[in-house]
Amino acid sequence: MFSPKTIVMTGGTNGIGRIAAASLAALGYRLVLIARSEIKAEATRREILQVVADAPIDFFYTDFTRLATVAEAASAIAEKYERIDVLINNAGIHAFEQRVTADGFSEMVSVNYLAPWLLTALLSQRLVASVPSRIVTVASEASRRSRGLNPDIDLYDTSPFTRLGSSVIYGRTKLMDIMFSIELSRRLASSGVTANCLDPGFNVTGLGRELSFAAPLERLLNFLRIGDPNRGAGIIVALATQPRFASVSGGYFSVKDAAPLVPAASGGDVGAQRRLWNATASAVEAFK
Repeated sequence: MFSPKTIVMTGGTNGIGRIAAASLAALGYRLVLIARSEIKAEATRREILQVVADAPIDFFYTDFTRLATVAEAASAIAEKYERIDVLINNAGIHAFEQRVTADGFSEMVSVNYLAPWLLTALLSQRLVASVPSRIVTVASEASRRSRGLNPDIDLYDTSPFTRLGSSVIYGRTKLMDIMFSIELSRRLASSGVTANCLDPGFNVTGLGRELSFAAPLERLLNFLRIGDPNRGAGIIVALATQPRFASVSGGYFSVKDAAPLVPAASGGDVGAQRRLWNATASAVEAFK
């Protein structure tokens, strides 16, 4: 009896993730979507089923600002599914003011980096048991605005910032994602699990949700055909499914023809990647 391959994905109810989820369903994958909002989850389910009537879709609910809920979801997923063929870390946020989570971390650090790191760590055993399997992490060229990284400080920094200063913090979390993905690929070498990350480019969908002028700006950019979210979704789907990436690991790829990208200087430093990994493991130890 045919059993579809299983893709676990975060951020599948918004933006490029929602488009990617629909594309993956159309390709015949079983979707296991990790979501925060049940309302958005059900809307996404209905949307996908209108196109793929028999698409298998399951939801698990968690809050990436509360790392204990990430651990709970990971445990439930590992228990329910014998195989995980692909894990896609896509959920993210660009906050325009500092908000501190109940766990004591900056919201952007928790949502964009710590939560996917923890989820990946807790599902890694199932991914290794399911080889050949893949891990795909959505990073960003915004990482080049990070102004470097000091894990011992930046993982815990909750200093206030302004809308203008938010880009540095956002970029730093995306630099962390790149470094995490590359270090992960080394740790999984010879296991049969690949780990790659990507820059989805500029995408209009979900643009600056916290900005008062976001909605009219999105309509204008759509009218001008700028920032087509299908491009960002397309590179996610490509890394998750295309045979040409089956044995590729440790890469950082552009939305433009999946061309390889060289990370910002600190992002490609092996020693810095290892230090970030170790610091992160300590930061999330209480939630495993």
